[in-house]
Amino acid sequence: MNQRTPLRLGIAGLGTVGTGVVKIIRQQSALLSARAGREVVISAVCARDQSRDRGVSLSGYAWETDAVALATRDDVDVFVELIGGESGPAKDAVEAALAAGKDVVTANKALLAHHGQALALAAENAGSVIRYEAAVAGGIPVIKSLLEGLAGNEITRVMGVMNGTCNYILTNMEKSGRGYEALFEECAELGYLEADPNLDVGGIDAGHKLALLASIAFGTQVDFDAVELEGIQRIELSDIKHAADMGFKIKLLGVTQMTGRGLEQRMTPCLVPDTSALGQLDGGTNMVVIEGDSVEQIVLRGPGAGMGPTASAVMGDVMDIARGVRIPTFGIPAAQLVKAPAAMASTPAPFYLRVGLKDKPGAMAKIASILGEAGISIDRMRQYGHQDETAPVLIVTHKCMRQALDEAITAMNATDVVSTAPVALRIENL
Repeated sequence: MNQRTPLRLGIAGLGTVGTGVVKIIRQQSALLSARAGREVVISAVCARDQSRDRGVSLSGYAWETDAVALATRDDVDVFVELIGGESGPAKDAVEAALAAGKDVVTANKALLAHHGQALALAAENAGSVIRYEAAVAGGIPVIKSLLEGLAGNEITRVMGVMNGTCNYILTNMEKSGRGYEALFEECAELGYLEADPNLDVGGIDAGHKLALLASIAFGTQVDFDAVELEGIQRIELSDIKHAADMGFKIKLLGVTQMTGRGLEQRMTPCLVPDTSALGQLDGGTNMVVIEGDSVEQIVLRGPGAGMGPTASAVMGDVMDIARGVRIPTFGIPAAQLVKAPAAMASTPAPFYLRVGLKDKPGAMAKIASILGEAGISIDRMRQYGHQDETAPVLIVTHKCMRQALDEAITAMNATDVVSTAPVALRIENL
C-alpha cells in the first residue's frame, strides 16, 4: 500500500472506546499525519443507534447498520472492532474483514482468548494483521512491550493485576472497612461492572488477558481453558485485616510461567507484600510485571480502562499499521505456535488458610493433624472470637504444593468439625 495514501478506518461500535477513538482522530489529525507519514481518516462507522448524542461530531462518515457490511467496504483498510463479545457480530465481522484482506484492530480480549489461534491463522493466510493492545490492561502498552521492546528476551514470568474493578473492591475493603457485598453494589452503581458481573469478580475478564500474554511470552497457542480461575467473591473483610496484620495485601493476581511440567496460568486471589509495587497498587489501576533473562524485571503501571486510555491503545495499533509495521498476531507465525501442556502451580509457596470450625473439643487438633498427614507444616495459627457457634481459625503454612493443600482441604470438609468451607490464598513470592 502506498504510504502517501490515507489509511481508512471502519469503526464498529461507538460506545465509550469507539467515541474516544473518533475524538482522537478528529482532535489530533495533524499530529497523527505527521507521526504516521500519511493521513489517518474514518470512512465509515457502525452502531445500533445513529441518533444518540455521543459528544463528538460524526458528520462526514458513512453509516452501516451491519458490522459485516462495514468490515467488507471497499473504502475501509482497517476494521476497528469495538463491539465486544467472544462470538456473534464481533466474531462474524472480524472473520469477514480478514477474508476481505483487511487489517484488524480490536479491544476484544474474549474474542482472542477463545478464537485467537484460528483468527491468527486466517490473518496470516490473508496477509493481514490483527492488533489488540487495548485488549489487555487498557492504556498500558504491555502487548507492544512483549512483541517488540522485549523481543530479545527469553521471558521467564509475567504477572500482574489486570482487572481494575477487583482491585477497586479489594483496596476499598481495607480503606473503608466495608465488606465485599457493599463495594460490589457500589461498583454496580458506578458502572464499573460488566453486564455479566462474574466476568469481573470471577476473574474471567482478567483470565482472558492473562491467556493472551502467556501466548506472546512463551510462543504457545492461546489456551484460556487451561487458566486456573478463582474470583474474589469469597474474600471477607476479616481476610483483608488479617493479611494487613501480617504485612500483606490481597490482590487478584495473574501469573504465567513455563515450567518443566508445562505452562502455568493462574488468575487467583493472592497475598503480596504490602511494600511491593503490586501491594501498593490502589483503586482501578492496572500493573503488569514482566521478567526476562536479559532485562530482569520491568514494571508497567497505568489506567486499565476508560475512554482515553483504551482509545489511546487502539490508536497505537492504528498508527503501527499506518507506518507499515507488520507483526504476527502472537509474535511468531501462528502455524509455529505450539499447544503447551497445562500445569498447575509447580512452585511451593506458603499459604494463608481460613477455616471456620464448629465449637467442638479437639476441632483445631483435628485440622492440624490433617495438615500434618498431608506433609504441610504450620508456620502460625490463631483462633479468633466465636461467631454464631463458629470459631474462625487463621493458619499460615510453610511452603507447600497447592495440590497437597487442596487434598488436605478436601479431608477437612469431610470431617464433622468444619462449619464453613476453607479459603486458601497463596502468598506470592515477588
